[in-house]
Amino acid sequence: MRKSKQIRTGAPPVRSNLAWLSAILLIVLVLALAPSQLAVSHIDQQPAATNAAARNATLVAATQEVLKETSDLRQLSILRPVQSSTQSRAEIERAVVKNLDEDISPADMHAAEVTLKKLGLVPQNFQYRAFMTRLLTEQVAGYYEPKTRQFHLADWIDVDGQKPIMAHELTHALQDQHFDLRRFEHWPKGDSDAELAAHALIEGDATLVMVLYVSSNPMRALTFLKSLGATGVSTKELDQAPRVLRESLLFPYQEGLNWTRALYKQGGWQEVSQAFTTLPQSTEQVMHPEKYFAHEAPVKVTLPDITSLLNSAGRSDMRSVPSAVADGSLSQQSTPPAVSGRATRFTWKRLASDVNGEWGTYLLLDEFLKSPTESRRAAAGWAGDRYAVYESSNGQVVYVSVSAWDTENDAREFYAAYGKRTELRYPGSDAMNSALDQQKQVLTKRFRTSEGTVVIELRGARVLTIEGLPEGTRVESIFKLLR
Repeated sequence: MRKSKQIRTGAPPVRSNLAWLSAILLIVLVLALAPSQLAVSHIDQQPAATNAAARNATLVAATQEVLKETSDLRQLSILRPVQSSTQSRAEIERAVVKNLDEDISPADMHAAEVTLKKLGLVPQNFQYRAFMTRLLTEQVAGYYEPKTRQFHLADWIDVDGQKPIMAHELTHALQDQHFDLRRFEHWPKGDSDAELAAHALIEGDATLVMVLYVSSNPMRALTFLKSLGATGVSTKELDQAPRVLRESLLFPYQEGLNWTRALYKQGGWQEVSQAFTTLPQSTEQVMHPEKYFAHEAPVKVTLPDITSLLNSAGRSDMRSVPSAVADGSLSQQSTPPAVSGRATRFTWKRLASDVNGEWGTYLLLDEFLKSPTESRRAAAGWAGDRYAVYESSNGQVVYVSVSAWDTENDAREFYAAYGKRTELRYPGSDAMNSALDQQKQVLTKRFRTSEGTVVIELRGARVLTIEGLPEGTRVESIFKLLR
């Protein structure tokens, strides 16, 4: 698996090193593809070689063999040899933690965690860094490192049994030699959806090669499963991961495989190779290959920074909130008592600004709708979006999003689904009012929740959503700026 600095988690971006997920994700995928009668528990495994030098010699020979076959399958020539070595569990785990700390800043970790919690995608006690560390060290089989151009395999795993994973990783080596994978390591912040689509190309390509490698010799699947049975592979952390993280981690493999197959069917490996030049621009293009072939680019949505408006509300004396109701304020609740007669002051800052995409929108809805058909239908027709997350010095969080849709009917469908999601997301929420401006064709829903006010506005083919507005914030001022 190539090294990367960012993965998508549906709504918020989560930065991580994907090089360490090979075993977890590929094992899950291969088990899904393998015939059910090849049960791991029914197969015995021969003891693996214990001598380090012998293991490395075996790995070097296997690398050359698999690289040659992979090159033939993928129709990419070998431009240079690929160095390989085995690593102990301790070495790999140290590298996992080191790369995690290098690739994800504390600010990015905090932003991801806050966003996931605000949207109800993880429990309130969820700790992002601790989870990623557990997940990435749970079970690692092998990885290709573009920085050093080396392939590493865990030293406790039988080399012959891991050749399917080697075929996947060595496809990344060939991709790197021909298309330069390091250019994907420095993806600009703020468009994680397009980055996830690029991951789907890279991983889908390598996964298709792995599938072809296994299918070319049925005994390879059997040997691989025997190897898994001997090593006692665990996917506990992945199985127990919040859905948004688990499904987004698997997206480049599962959806990427389907998409790459569509490219291969369209024009063979030449079409797949061309995609490294003409990258998919969104998860929508991956989920709907016809949109990629039609070059249907996403709409670039801009989202003004509302920090100053939130700070203006934060500097207000909270005792004056009731008087604001008459001039457009959202506050319709009693005001918290002032402390010693002084104004309550706090400041806001923007933590993140990014793109959900069709895939992220689907996960955001289905976390609560729990109806994949309904959620996919509501997310289809996505044309573009941008969201931002703000946090105050006293711990309040506001989520703001503007989404564009292919048609007004698509926007209306999402508007209805998001309203339903809001009611399920905040049990006991109070629907404050719904408004219809027939002249401007604008629909608005407002909910009072335990985490602030939620406002959803449908205006033509665009939908504005805000979650977590504190008391005293003038929603009309914010919406005017967002429009």
